[in-house]
Amino acid sequence: MEISAQGRLEVRITPADVGKRVSVRRLSEPGAAREKFTDTVGVLTSWDHGVLMITQRGGTSVRFPESSLVAGKIVPAAPARRRGPAAGYEELARVTSRGWRPVESERLGEWELRAAGGYTRRANSVLPLGDPGCPLDAALAAVRRWYGERGLPAYVQTATGAEGTQELLGAELERRGWVREVSAEVWIGALAPLADRPAGADVVLAREADEAWLARYQRKGVSEVALRVLSAGPSVWFATVPGEPGGAPAAIGRCVVDGRWAGFAAVEVDPGRRRQGLATEVMAALARRALAEGASAGWLQVESDNAPARALYTGLGFSRHHAYHHFREPREQPAHGPS
Repeated sequence: MEISAQGRLEVRITPADVGKRVSVRRLSEPGAAREKFTDTVGVLTSWDHGVLMITQRGGTSVRFPESSLVAGKIVPAAPARRRGPAAGYEELARVTSRGWRPVESERLGEWELRAAGGYTRRANSVLPLGDPGCPLDAALAAVRRWYGERGLPAYVQTATGAEGTQELLGAELERRGWVREVSAEVWIGALAPLADRPAGADVVLAREADEAWLARYQRKGVSEVALRVLSAGPSVWFATVPGEPGGAPAAIGRCVVDGRWAGFAAVEVDPGRRRQGLATEVMAALARRALAEGASAGWLQVESDNAPARALYTGLGFSRHHAYHHFREPREQPAHGPS
């Protein structure tokens, strides 16, 4: 906290600091006989009518009255990374989007509107990098029309927790009644340590997802549109660990090589073969292929509550870079603009 030369806590932030990363201390139980304090770090996303809102790294918004504020200061935009490849948010956002391409896309200024018949939110949401070329309300109206013409709900994908992410946009969407439905995280790591793991299981790599691969992937639902999304990308590889003769594979995975990056997805293991290292075998084989094509870093996406996957990826040298969120349009158009 910010402490003066006289040893007093001081508030050194104002409404003019909206958009900056701050650290604050506030009374969590104002008026209590014994004062209790809560510390919060995140982006100051609004300070209106005596109420502050801070968006934390994972996307959670905290609101509290300025009367409870005890101390506050501006802190560096993003903490220094201690391991893993260096990467900016915008670079990763574009790479991850190219690794899961929609069937149809259109530009709205610098924003990209993406659609794929409703197959996954990632391929059916706006990637709002840069300026849409018009005021936000007009941009959101255009977004709703575009998705409505395709019979799809409008989603906007935003990110939090790294330098250059979109805490302010997320706050503006919330003010307009958009609802955050899904959050996940992008993790990154170096490929070489993963590729150097000794090969064990027989992993077959192919350029196309065959019937056997799709048999293991059926839980996602496979349609013509899904196949187009799965097969699209700069350099796509599918990995398969054969299972019992005539049965579905023991494990599968997908990787998209794009310059220095390799994106891992669809890593699935037969429930009866889990905890045998097959997911690691699949990822290591794909990492070796990606290294041969010139990649050096990997990325993947994981749900915040998927503890087994998070433990696996941590053991393989991956760590969290940022969180991303999908905001769904309001069920009904507000009669008035944001307050």
